[in-house]
Amino acid sequence: MNYLLDTHTVIWFLNDDPHLSKAAEEAITSPTAHNHVSIASLWEVGIKMSIHKFDFEGGFSAFCDLIRQNGFKIIHLEQKYIQNMLSLPLIHRDPFDRIIVSTALCEDMTILTADENISKYKVTSVW
Repeated sequence: MNYLLDTHTVIWFLNDDPHLSKAAEEAITSPTAHNHVSIASLWEVGIKMSIHKFDFEGGFSAFCDLIRQNGFKIIHLEQKYIQNMLSLPLIHRDPFDRIIVSTALCEDMTILTADENISKYKVTSVW
């Protein structure tokens, strides 16, 4: 199964946060899982760190290192994701979440997210 982790999902997984649902944890740790993180999530985390809304022990580099160490593949932005995002209904105004939805749609991935607005799109999600 191909999963795309929403930003909060990857943060909660890496921090062993109790907010992470059992279903999301099982999906991520499944031996058949192919886990992905959008470069948009890294951008979002970087912005939040720079304005002191989020802190991660070891800083941004440690955050990125842990993503790789856990075997998560980073998905870079492609023109088709942005093109597809332009046609999405404005259910969600957060640009990071919109690009995550678009990426999942283009790549036929399931999004692991607690964000109820994402589930309003025609995308598969698990929480």
